[in-house]
Amino acid sequence: MNIPDFKTFEASALARGFDEVAERAWTANSEAPIHTHPFSVDALVVQGEMWLTSHGATRHLVAGDAFQLDLAVEHAERYGPDGATYWAARRKAPAAA
Repeated sequence: MNIPDFKTFEASALARGFDEVAERAWTANSEAPIHTHPFSVDALVVQGEMWLTSHGATRHLVAGDAFQLDLAVEHAERYGPDGATYWAARRKAPAAA
C-alpha cells in the first residue's frame, strides 16, 4: 500500500485545481444514507474500510483505494468495524455568472 502523507496529497490536489482538502474520519459501523454534495471529490482511503454506493453499484474500499464523485451525485457510505478515514480533495461548483 503506497499512501502519501497528507501534505503531499493536499499539495497535489491543490495543484490540480481542487479548492480544499479535508480529512474525514468515521466511527465504527457508521452510515451516511443517500445524499449529495455541492462539490466534486477525489478521495483516498487511508485507514479502515468503507462501502460506497453510487450509480447502482457498491464498491468496497480499503486503505490505499481512491474514489471520485462528481458534483451532486447521489451516493451512500457505510463504514467497517474499525471505522474509516479518508482524505477528500473538493472542487466546488463554478459560480453562476
